[in-house]
Amino acid sequence: MNSLLHVSALTFGIQAFVTLFVILDPPGAIPIFLSLVSSKKPKERVKLAWQGATSSLIIIVVFALFGQVILNYLHISLNALQGAGGLLLFLISMELLTGKGTEESATKNVNVAMVPLGTPILAGPGAIVTTMLYVQYAHSSSAKLSLAGAIIAVHIVIGLTLMFSTKILGLIKDSGVMLVARVAGLLVAAIAVEMMVQSIKGFFNLA
Repeated sequence: MNSLLHVSALTFGIQAFVTLFVILDPPGAIPIFLSLVSSKKPKERVKLAWQGATSSLIIIVVFALFGQVILNYLHISLNALQGAGGLLLFLISMELLTGKGTEESATKNVNVAMVPLGTPILAGPGAIVTTMLYVQYAHSSSAKLSLAGAIIAVHIVIGLTLMFSTKILGLIKDSGVMLVARVAGLLVAAIAVEMMVQSIKGFFNLA
């Protein structure tokens, strides 16, 4: 990322937007989001879509501003953060695969937009670490403004993507929702395993 020191503020912002978009992966979050909100009313689904994007934005901004201070104060390494996120996602994947996730969210007053959607699915360790790195390379005021714009723009795209994805639920019916939930559970489990593997590699300095 050393090349970021020698680019214009506009290029810096575009690169930050593309990188964060790929890591946050709004299209990849769609099956998970749909499985979590399938029992909600249409208006509530739209509300949860934007709440998920907003909660992710807040977490990213907080870590962009105070991330290193928070981790240092609590003596938490990035590898530990990644491992914890992986364990949390694995528990969520088991609920989705067994069908408990959608049933419990329908009966309990749980805001799925914050957990697990806002974090760790969207604002996970990868997105947090990437944002913190970009902050370190944003030396000028214009670069910092470009980075802020990129972060906000990515989350607007996330909100729009999740909002429009709710239209699919009216087409796939209950059996389709069940299938989406199982696929989402498998995807979340794969993400969880990858996060834990990367965490272990980081702890033991493995290539």
